[in-house]
Formats: sequence, structure tokens, C-alpha cells
Amino acid sequence: MTQRPSYLGEYAFNWETFDVVCSGKSSLDAKNYLTELYDKTQVTNFLNGYGFNITDPVESAELFGIFQEALQFIKRYFLIEGNPEGLDLKVPNYLYSITNISELFLAATGNSTYKLKTEEALWAGVILKIMHTILHADKDLRARYFSTVQQQIFDRFYKFIHRDDENRLFLRIEGGTSIPLYDFQTKAKKTRDSIIIKLLHKQENVAEELFDRIGVRIVTYNKLDALRVIKFLHRNYVIMINNIKPSRSQNTLVDLNMMRLKVMGLYKETMRKQLSEEEFYQKLNTLIGESSPRSHHDKNQHTSHDYRAIHFTGRQLIKYRNPFMASFNEVRKQALKDKENPLSQALLHLDTSAISRDVRFFYPFEVQITDYESHLKNTQGEASHDEYKRSQLRSAMKRIFKPIIDLKELQETK
Repeated sequence: MTQRPSYLGEYAFNWETFDVVCSGKSSLDAKNYLTELYDKTQVTNFLNGYGFNITDPVESAELFGIFQEALQFIKRYFLIEGNPEGLDLKVPNYLYSITNISELFLAATGNSTYKLKTEEALWAGVILKIMHTILHADKDLRARYFSTVQQQIFDRFYKFIHRDDENRLFLRIEGGTSIPLYDFQTKAKKTRDSIIIKLLHKQENVAEELFDRIGVRIVTYNKLDALRVIKFLHRNYVIMINNIKPSRSQNTLVDLNMMRLKVMGLYKETMRKQLSEEEFYQKLNTLIGESSPRSHHDKNQHTSHDYRAIHFTGRQLIKYRNPFMASFNEVRKQALKDKENPLSQALLHLDTSAISRDVRFFYPFEVQITDYESHLKNTQGEASHDEYKRSQLRSAMKRIFKPIIDLKELQETK
């Protein structure tokens, strides 16, 4: 019998690792979600690489708490016991008996100290994927600045939003352009659960890649005014086109190519016939209304084909001033008046160089602009936000549970 050379182990490749590192595949879609882990020492090394010291009681307890939360999250959103559209499955009893997080990792890689069924091992992998996503949702450093971010972004819009004596809404600048609006809405902060669900169905499974935590929706009375809103926001530096993320822009409201071809003829007609502004406005609005924008949403599979809007993501430079430093400087002034006091001396010798006084960073915000007629359609039937969220949830469920769904040949619950 031919003997296998010992060096071949050095050339045995995990092809899914290459798919993730080199080809853009998400680790959440990998069959072998984790690297080979054969014992608790390797689990400890893996977690150290991930950023957790499992020998630290505090960090170990944090991981175990996230494990427990992942179990509850699954039951609440992905199983029929918490969601009528969920999977008809039960969490294996074995998982409730785990007291050491290392056992969960060994179970997921098929190296448990217990004899497990295939389905039980797959469940361990599912839970680890949920835990990974919860960690990314919770460890976004910018989250602590959210109230400041929200205020600074929204304030740029609010200063141009006005109501007249009849409570009619306008986007306007004093003595200048005034655009009537049907509605202006700001997006409330996403719930933690909705962030986790969104991360579970995104290719990029990291919280930094969520661009719609802060957003505004502007509803005009017609499509022409929707375009005028964009011009207004740009001209008044509410949005900076230099800071728009190109890959996030999408337009299903107005056929801009058709408009480019026809608007020049309208300009010429206006000059030839000396049309009034009202006449020109009506003709241009009619021209835009006749456009047939593309209906597919190639950048978001969960958006209805009937959804009509202009979407884009801007980024704003946020300026955060640490309130601690202002208070500390006041205390320091008092200490300077009594330098002989040992407490004052200790305070004056404190090194505060590592404490950030001012923090500046870019933060994304989403803008959605649509007209009244499209808004009504967007909020009804399959185009509604509720259906959008259900689609996200179904997608996340099928993605994370795919190995178990395939093993048990499950049909999605209706």
C-alpha cells in the first residue's frame, strides 16, 4: 500500500477559506463556517484571534450571555413558536445543557466530546452565526455618538423646513426657492433586533456597513419637484455630492435619460414662444410624468418592483466634543488655586493625552425622495415597509438555517 507523504498536510487547502478571502463569499454562507477546531486549546486560540480572552471570567461571561441571547433570538424570529412564518423546528435539548462556550465551537466543527446527531452539530453552527452578528451589532464604536450624529445631520434639513399659516409644508430658503412638500419624515433609530436581522441577510456582515440608521424621506406633490428638491439640497450644501456613496444610489422614479433627450426641445420652445414660468413648469412636469423609469431594484432584492423613489446615501463629517473634558478643565482650574493640596497635585499631574477632546468622523445617512402618487403605492400592498421587513426576515432565516433546511427537506411555513 502506497504511503501518504507527511508533507501533504501542508498542502491540503480549505477551499471555502479561499472563497471568503479571495472571492467575496460571506463566511455566513460557508458550509464550514469555522476553521478546524479539534480541542479546547484551539478554540481558545481561535477566540484570541477573534478578540476574546476566554480565560478572562468577564469576557467568558459576555460570550456565554450572547450565546443565551442568540437562542432566544432564534426562537423569537426564526421558529414557528415565536413567528407564525418561521420554521417548524425545536432547539435541541443538548444546547440547553452547554455550560462552557468552547463546547459550542467543538460541536459546530464536529469535534464535540459528546456523540451528536448531524442536526445538533448544524444547530451549533447556526447559533455561532447569530452570536457573531450580535457582536458586530454591539461593537460599533460610533454607536455612542448616535444622538450627536442624529442632531447634526437632521439640523441641516430642519433649517430649510417651514410651515405657513395654513400649516402647509415647504422646503425653502428665505427670499429664494420654495418647494411645496406633502411630507417630510425622519427615520427613528433602528431597534437592535432589526439591525441584527439586517446584518444576517447582508453580504457584508458588519455593522459599519449599515447605511440607513439615519435617514430622511421627502415626499413632493409631483416628480418635477422631487428633482428640484435634489437641486435645492445640493445648492444649499445640505448634501455634498463629493460625499455621496455611488454604489448606494438608485433611481426608479424618473427616467433621466429620456428627460435629457427631451428637455432641450422644451427650453427652445419656451424661448421661442416666451412661455411663462407656470406654463413651462406644467409642460416640464408633464414631460417627466410621461417617463417610464426602470422597475427592477438590482441593489436590494427585498424592495418591491413596484417601489418608486430616488435613493442615495450621503456622508457627513460629524464633530463631537467630549463633554468630560469641559468638566475636567473646570475642576483643574480649581486645583490650580490650591496647588499645595495633595489631591490637587494628583489631579494636575494626571495625563489626559489619551482622552479625546474632539472626535471627527464621517457618518452615512440615507435620503429617499418620492412624489405623492408613488408614495401612496409604496406604502400599500407588496411595496409596503411591513412586507419589506418580512422579506428581510425570510431571507435571513433561509440563509442561516440553510444546512438544516436542506438536511430535513423543510418547506417554508406560510
